Amino acid sequence: ELTGDDVTECVGGGHEIFVDDLHQRYETACDPRLNRSQSLDLAFLVAEMYRDQ
Repeated sequence: ELTGDDVTECVGGGHEIFVDDLHQRYETACDPRLNRSQSLDLAFLVAEMYRDQ
């Protein structure tokens, strides 16, 4: 899942969210979501993979 909100529910991404950062904006009661920046990072990574095929 992903959200446009500035959450810290998944580690990694361009803003380098670490495990110690998760508590700052962990808002979900269920499955963790990628935030806006992480979602864009993933989209560009997938696009790059397709381009290189």
